[in-house]
Amino acid sequence: MFGDMMGMMGKLKETQQKVEATKKRLDTVTLNEKSSDGLLNVTITANRQIKAIDIDDSLLADKEQLEDYLILIINKAIEQATKVNETELAAVAKEGMPNIPGMDSLFK
Repeated sequence: MFGDMMGMMGKLKETQQKVEATKKRLDTVTLNEKSSDGLLNVTITANRQIKAIDIDDSLLADKEQLEDYLILIINKAIEQATKVNETELAAVAKEGMPNIPGMDSLFK
């Protein structure tokens, strides 16, 4: 019984280390989100850190339009990064979970 518990604890610790390594790796995964007309481009990591914003000069003339573009494209970039982040972390967590009856449905 204690051997099983020790094995499960070891597996959970190993999974925790893999999750942390995946989080670090996701800092290096960059995603780009562009406006449909190409006037604004946002680069973001899979950990949702904005790395660059490229604004076409034509947008600088209209503050309100620029603000609207920024809100729209940054929100899309965050949504895209969140999907990648959650998918990657869920895969690592599911891979490392011990086989506990009834728990497998939590990670589908």
